Amino acid sequence: MYFLTIDWWFIIGKAILIAAIIGLSFFIAMYTTYAERKVAAWLQDRRGPNRAGPFGILQPLADGGKLFFKEEIIPLASNRLLFVLGPALAMVTALVTSSVIPWAAPFVTKGGEVFPMQVADVDMGILLVFSIVSVGVYGIMIGGWASNNKFSLLAAIRGASQMVSYELPMGLALIAVLFVTGSLKMSAIVGYQIENGWNVLFQPLGFIIFFVCALAECNRTPFDLPEAENELNFGYHQEYSSMKLGFYLFAEYINMFISSAIMATLYFGGYDIPFVNEASWGLSSFWMTFISFSVLMAKISFFIFVFLWIRWTIPRFRYDQLMNLGWKKLIPLALVNMLITAAVILYLKK
Repeated sequence: MYFLTIDWWFIIGKAILIAAIIGLSFFIAMYTTYAERKVAAWLQDRRGPNRAGPFGILQPLADGGKLFFKEEIIPLASNRLLFVLGPALAMVTALVTSSVIPWAAPFVTKGGEVFPMQVADVDMGILLVFSIVSVGVYGIMIGGWASNNKFSLLAAIRGASQMVSYELPMGLALIAVLFVTGSLKMSAIVGYQIENGWNVLFQPLGFIIFFVCALAECNRTPFDLPEAENELNFGYHQEYSSMKLGFYLFAEYINMFISSAIMATLYFGGYDIPFVNEASWGLSSFWMTFISFSVLMAKISFFIFVFLWIRWTIPRFRYDQLMNLGWKKLIPLALVNMLITAAVILYLKK
């Protein structure tokens, strides 16, 4: 009897959504590498990849094929189990964070059933993201330690301290958003912005802090100290090759994609179209879902472009500068922003 009561259509729909998000994440990660090389070429007045296919659009496939067929080397002095677990953990944590993001407006069937374009609409959605992100640091730590290489270990320690340090101001900036919206659910945060305006209008300082911390969490320039080639040879993944190295590289780009999606959801209305009442268009639910997804992807693409732009514009910080910015600048600013937000909300409620 229990077997008959299971909502199989719900399970199948969620499975299709999960597969679509994972496929989209891999596709975006592949072509973000291509976009990065093209943006770098544009900023440096050169062509970039232009051999593999028209305009070089098949370059990611060539790079992926190279990683798949390269010789796989595991150092004899390494811990084999942890050496394999490190990149796998980095990849899994990068993908799981996408589960609570509302990717589009809910799809309404002809029978009136509502299917949210979100894998898990949990009450503590944004806290789930932070908990998974905090586990992601173990992928770097395990990989650096298991390699039995002092440069890899030093880079892993740098990465761990950097990510822990910048999670604090990011969390404090997020608290101000929660004060404004009054909910931890990602769908509720988007719904609040659709009705009251985007959070970036009320939290501009909080958004800047969150964005800077996202750069640090993704190990992007100018916060790419765990991969400082001039100091650490190649960083925490120096001993990796083949697709184990590919997993680390893919995880970085997937993290950038998911971080952009989270910023768009928390501060820029998610899939909301600004100054437009979509209900007045009279379109079917399918087209509204598709258009809202396209709007979210446009916002994500903009943030990814900014990530790439910053990499090829700003030089890398020294490690002491990185720590001073996090602990002496961003945390006090985030605390002040949180206190001012709380005071304004209490004043308006009187």
